Amino acid sequence: MKFFILTAAVVLAVAQARPDSFDAQAELREFKSDLKEDGSYEYRFQTSNGIAQQEQGAGGHYASGSSAYYNPDGQLIQLTYTADENGFHPQGAHLPTPPPIPAAILRSLEYIRTHPQKDQRQGHVRF
Repeated sequence: MKFFILTAAVVLAVAQARPDSFDAQAELREFKSDLKEDGSYEYRFQTSNGIAQQEQGAGGHYASGSSAYYNPDGQLIQLTYTADENGFHPQGAHLPTPPPIPAAILRSLEYIRTHPQKDQRQGHVRF
């Protein structure tokens, strides 16, 4: 439930980030929420200005969902995610990605992997 409240707050904050007349007149087109006795839940909502959110999960254990909204330039931003014991895992074309690892670094890592230190070759590990 906390995750639902946090997610809804983030989406509403995004909507507030560009207060123009179109957003100021936005209306809720759809809202559905279901909380079951076993702690699982599901919700979704959609607004007239293109904001949409949906999520399902088991309270405090697992969640997956998606969000969509338009940025100030009019580009559709879509985000999907899962959250579990391994953390929060977002995916979206708008998210930054790390640069490729330089070839020299890859060669160095391969050399280190194939040439262990003398103590490691003899079965001794130094700390």
